[in-house]
Amino acid sequence: MHILIGGFIILHGLVHFLYLGHSQRFFELQSGMTWPEGAWLFSRWLGASTVRLLASLALGIAGLALVAGGITLLTGQEGWRGLVTAAALFSAVVFLLFWDGSLRRLDTQGIIGILIDLALVVLALTVQLPAAS
Repeated sequence: MHILIGGFIILHGLVHFLYLGHSQRFFELQSGMTWPEGAWLFSRWLGASTVRLLASLALGIAGLALVAGGITLLTGQEGWRGLVTAAALFSAVVFLLFWDGSLRRLDTQGIIGILIDLALVVLALTVQLPAAS
């Protein structure tokens, strides 16, 4: 179970690096996807390149923290719960802050990631895993 859950957490963290690459316009995750431009909180005061840079930095931090949380679980260390909880909450907040404020195309705004983050928080806070062998 540790391998399955830890691997999933690591993969979820790695997806953040795909969004990071997209936000820096290294590639396009989906045709016509403009995320994070138009972010409801930042776009009024900051230019598009600054919004993309902030999103990239935040996504890098979230991705690294999730990968570290997954590795911590895989290695049987006790701190995985706190690390995964903090990383998943941070990730969800990042996607909420860089959301464009509309209910259109939520799949390109990170809604699936937010749902996964919330599931990881519930998992980390409630599920009792047997000791790693």
